[in-house]
Amino acid sequence: MIPLRVPLLAALVSLALCQYDDYDYRPVSMLGPSGPNCNQECDCPITFPSAMYCDSRKLKFVPIVPTGIKYLYLQNNLIEEIKAGVFDNVTDTLRWLILDKNHITNGKIEKGTIDKLTGLEKLHFSFNNLTEPIVPPSKVLEELKMMHNKLSKFPSGLLNDKENLTSINLQHNELTSEAVAGAFKGPKKLLSLDVSHNKLKKLPVGVPSSLEILYADYNEIDSISTGYLNKLPSLRYLRVSHNKLVDSGVPAGVFNVTSLLELDLSFNKLQSIPEINEQLEQLYLQANEINKFDLASFCKFTGPLNYSRLRHLRLDANNITHSSMPPESANCLRQASDVMFE
Repeated sequence: MIPLRVPLLAALVSLALCQYDDYDYRPVSMLGPSGPNCNQECDCPITFPSAMYCDSRKLKFVPIVPTGIKYLYLQNNLIEEIKAGVFDNVTDTLRWLILDKNHITNGKIEKGTIDKLTGLEKLHFSFNNLTEPIVPPSKVLEELKMMHNKLSKFPSGLLNDKENLTSINLQHNELTSEAVAGAFKGPKKLLSLDVSHNKLKKLPVGVPSSLEILYADYNEIDSISTGYLNKLPSLRYLRVSHNKLVDSGVPAGVFNVTSLLELDLSFNKLQSIPEINEQLEQLYLQANEINKFDLASFCKFTGPLNYSRLRHLRLDANNITHSSMPPESANCLRQASDVMFE
């Protein structure tokens, strides 16, 4: 298991960097001949008979899915509703359902559709008009994406039985801190959570200790709770840029945890550099109001084995320059290959 850990994390970071995934947008002619077990509105390549491509066809409805289909691509259409019965042939066998870039609302999703999909592993529902999350009953769900919708609430308990869920993307919605309180407690294997571009005033509470990636950029966060990161011993990447953080909202040592590799606090209102752990490798503080360079934020003391592992530090668009660094900075920040002031 150990050799797989780094590639898995790298893949999650790569996915988290993208706010929208491009799936197979090849022209129909490139898909090859379609197999006999396929809806006439779509294509099911003979070389990949378990996939049904219905994307980019100006469809206004979800076609009936034949037996044997495991991967269903419906993105980039004009779909407004999902009628009962369309998934009756694949209730326990459909694995991927991609519905991005349509016009679907909650009220137009009939009972007997997504609520019957017990084997679903990936549900992508981004760029629609949802006001509440749609979560299938599947206990093997691994990936849930509902970006660019109108979600204003995420009821607690929806994910309680989602033990295999590893990735949740909810950016570009209308979620508040109250709306997501307790929403993410259920999935004990959750690795990545992105709630950027919402209306949060605090980082989500009750997230599982398994979390390794937390992105909350472009919200209204003005403070971090004392001990918040101590409850997330596996957290590697934390981004809270473009928020309203001020010094008084950052408790002493709140970011001084050994697990963090990357911390992004850029575009806030900090006036001092927060204390970080010596193990941190990437620190982004550009576009704040920082007016002093306190070396103790990086190194309590310096020695042969006591120094910061920081490699990249951004301090541009603040009120300090390179001359603000004390002479002993070179020893403390000996591994820093990139320190930007302008």
